[in-house]
Amino acid sequence: MSVDIHSEDGVIIRQLIPLSTLPSNQFELLCKDMVVESIKKNEFLFKRNDSTNELLYLIDGTVTLQSDTLKVESIKSGAESSRFALAHQNPRKIDAFTNTAVRFLRLNVDIISNLPSLSYEEENSYMVTDEIEEDNNSDDDWMATLLKSPIFKALPPQNLQQIIMGLEEVIVEKGEKIITQGEEGDFYYLIKKGQCLLSRKPSENAKEIKLGLLRSQDTFGEDSLLSGLPRNVSITAVTKTKLLRLSKDKFISLIKKPALKFISHTDVNNEIAKGSLLLDVRPPDEYKVNHLPNSINMPFFSLRMQLKTFDKKKGIVVVCADGKASEAAAFLLLRHKIDALNVDGGMEKAPPQQAEKPMTAAAFAIDDGIETLTDGTNTHQSNEESIDDLTGEDLIAQGDVSNTGSQDNLQLENQKLKQMVAKLTADKEMLEKKYRILYKQSEKLKAVLDTMKIGGGSN
Repeated sequence: MSVDIHSEDGVIIRQLIPLSTLPSNQFELLCKDMVVESIKKNEFLFKRNDSTNELLYLIDGTVTLQSDTLKVESIKSGAESSRFALAHQNPRKIDAFTNTAVRFLRLNVDIISNLPSLSYEEENSYMVTDEIEEDNNSDDDWMATLLKSPIFKALPPQNLQQIIMGLEEVIVEKGEKIITQGEEGDFYYLIKKGQCLLSRKPSENAKEIKLGLLRSQDTFGEDSLLSGLPRNVSITAVTKTKLLRLSKDKFISLIKKPALKFISHTDVNNEIAKGSLLLDVRPPDEYKVNHLPNSINMPFFSLRMQLKTFDKKKGIVVVCADGKASEAAAFLLLRHKIDALNVDGGMEKAPPQQAEKPMTAAAFAIDDGIETLTDGTNTHQSNEESIDDLTGEDLIAQGDVSNTGSQDNLQLENQKLKQMVAKLTADKEMLEKKYRILYKQSEKLKAVLDTMKIGGGSN
């Protein structure tokens, strides 16, 4: 008997990983071939060393996972852990014993493995998390945040399970620093509940600049883990904050490696011919020394300011000095639904004949370094001061593109113009805000002066 997607079982199955990421029409087709099975209390659902091509999901009841007589874990229906397949390894490494009468779903591994790749152009409306009434005060919203991210939607289901199991909850008191600029990166963070201030010192003796406010469901900390460089911002708890964190080793093995894609220098021209944009995310002074033909210099910091200017239908190839910074840049692009490829080894592995010197250099260096703030769904600026600080540095170093009249060069020039327009628009908005503030202040001063004049006249 098939599963009705509107039934109680259908609602539960809709939340299973990775079925929750399927478009509604594909999920409905899959349900037509599903059968929910039953098994009595005190029986084995499967035993250690069983070899099977099936995944079992708990729909109702309680199951104990055990190794010989040692209890490993107890899984209860409705818990977060029940959204994943039970001990999915093949052959099985542990036993599954029913503590109650159990109802479960059996799915062929090939069905899960052959689920269609999710296009970044699809609407988020197909996500099950959008179909359920959300509670803004719920501590469980972090799960929805992960599942909505393009990065996590593309991960294998076993990776998602290990990520959830590897997350550690920590409580941070108000005023306590979570990340300190200059320290080595050790964790990737998600704010489960609370608010944090993001700040940065341009230099050791400079005044700390407030850059933004992070709220519940925001994530941070991946840039340092990806690039291997020290933390480039500080994060401080504004309120008592509940965090979920994933260690550096787990982040790299479970998220970075399966998410990022690499190409060799010999394949760069092929990608450009397909319409991809080649971005060099190094600082302008390094780009000036040498760069790849037809590349655009967009330092990592500037990249964040230009995300809205990119055509999401076209891919982006990212290159840096040694391949590290480009990993962080590609991760940022992927999180914002932009296909990105890394040039393996960066400019250090570029053949001498492939690199060239630009005819024009950057006007000045850009402070390249801000930790990624969010998954793109919940970004916040704390105040107008932070906007001033950000846009003042958001200038793009321009490399020369020879005027050959070719379509590729015209596209590159057009992209540069779009980026400059975006920059000028941001500066214009900043100046308008400053004008409004000054105007309000001048009006207040005029009112004070008028009051003083009236008071002086009465005397």
